Amino acid sequence: MLKDDMIMKAGIIHILDSSMAMPVLSDYPIDLGSDLCDFLKAHIEKFTESDDIKNCQFSDSSDIMPIIRDCTPENFVDSSKLLCEKLFQIMNSNIDIPPADVAVMVFSVKSCDYLAILKLNYRTSYTHTTRQLENGNSNEIILHKSLLPTQGQKLSEACVVDLSTGEVMLTEKKYEVNGEKRLYFSELYLQCHAPLSQKSKLDIVTKAVEQINDKYYGKDDAERRMEVKNVIYQELEENGALQVESIGEKVFKDSLEMQEAFSEKMEKYNMTTEVVEPKSQRTIKKFQKQHLTTETGIEITIPMEEYQNPDRVEFITNSDGTISVLIKNIGRLDSK
Repeated sequence: MLKDDMIMKAGIIHILDSSMAMPVLSDYPIDLGSDLCDFLKAHIEKFTESDDIKNCQFSDSSDIMPIIRDCTPENFVDSSKLLCEKLFQIMNSNIDIPPADVAVMVFSVKSCDYLAILKLNYRTSYTHTTRQLENGNSNEIILHKSLLPTQGQKLSEACVVDLSTGEVMLTEKKYEVNGEKRLYFSELYLQCHAPLSQKSKLDIVTKAVEQINDKYYGKDDAERRMEVKNVIYQELEENGALQVESIGEKVFKDSLEMQEAFSEKMEKYNMTTEVVEPKSQRTIKKFQKQHLTTETGIEITIPMEEYQNPDRVEFITNSDGTISVLIKNIGRLDSK
């Protein structure tokens, strides 16, 4: 969802500071023409365009679903209060969940209406304050514990609900609840089943590949690790996705045993038939370059396109077992 496509219809801010006994609930919507709307739109775009997003549906027993379903322009303020009261009850019972201001908004994108809940967790930082003294002003720097996240900062918990289908897009983080790390936002608050995000799926696949590769080739085989990374990069570059069923065959094409080991790991996550489709460049950025470090501290970064070109880079295994890296056909060398 791009912020320029969003048309705000209603919005309100509630204060859910769990250090206080009660939430501070607003009785008035925000000004839709204010800079605050642009700030909130930017946060909606940031998390909905991220590969951290999960797509899910409310369970039939969800307490939140009927509140959102029955939300109208006439009862928007009261509905937003109910949504935040239920969230505050969970926060107030679990001190590990950070306090926050919560923005509830209704907006449309291409004629479809959505309701968003953004939990703006407080951050601690320094700011200035001015005190009026008898003979003038005194400017001081103080530690403020209730500052909101910046416009570019990633939100830990947020969701957008499609009001026509009930589909939920969310991002979340685990916090300790009753002594156990849980995804409280989806499990306890929204009460919806949240599958793995595209980023989490990609992390699982790449970690499984690395573990199997290290087991059979060892962690010191840098050339093999580069080959594996190159295969994954080519799949993402050419197809925009990883077919879990076939990626094991491509990465471990010379070893049936390694292919089977990869399949077993994917079965544990119920991912054997998954298609991993990251949409954010940030998610796949780590595959776009080879980062090498020698035991003496020399660092080399090679763009993947150059790594694949033998006229640009060559790796030579010497007779004594050491490796030489030959960089060819340099037209200009810059120092930074």
